[in-house]
Amino acid sequence: MKQLSLVISIAALLIAGTVLYLQLQHPQPAKTVVSASPANAASPDVFRIAYFELDSLQSNYQYFKDALSNLKSKEQSMNAELAAIEKSYQKKIAEWQQKGNNMSQAEAEAANREYQQMQQNFQSRKQQLDQNITEQMNDTRKKIRDRLESYLKDYNRDKHYAYIFSDFPEGMFYKDTVYNITNDLIRGLNEAYQKK
Repeated sequence: MKQLSLVISIAALLIAGTVLYLQLQHPQPAKTVVSASPANAASPDVFRIAYFELDSLQSNYQYFKDALSNLKSKEQSMNAELAAIEKSYQKKIAEWQQKGNNMSQAEAEAANREYQQMQQNFQSRKQQLDQNITEQMNDTRKKIRDRLESYLKDYNRDKHYAYIFSDFPEGMFYKDTVYNITNDLIRGLNEAYQKK
């Protein structure tokens, strides 16, 4: 989940940098803005940027919390399966150790081959489970991003923001809380999630 924050943060930083670069390369005559009041806020003639607090969204958006909980339970299930496999292998190794010197050379070679196969099977299953959980995490990130983008597109129909960024400590040095849409975003996303 930290990777999702990082990906969204990097994307927001790149967009902000591009906008800043374009604004500095092509200065436009200053527009007179009377105020940032809500009555004037929906005017499409005013260049407006909004932001939302990503950490607040992650901790208050129910779909995100449900998806994270689902991933954690799948990861716990994967770890439990691997622990059970390892325990059965340890039991088999303990049996071999008990026989110890009483094993013939053929039995020792067979035990060694079986041990090698057990290690191979364990690593193969671990890799398969790791790949499955990674695919599920990527799919969950994509679904969250798609839901967020879809909601923001609808949300912005009457708001007329030119850009909506996520807030992250490393990339935002100043913010005017007048354009903080985090609570609207959380409320709307949770309502849309409840409907489904």
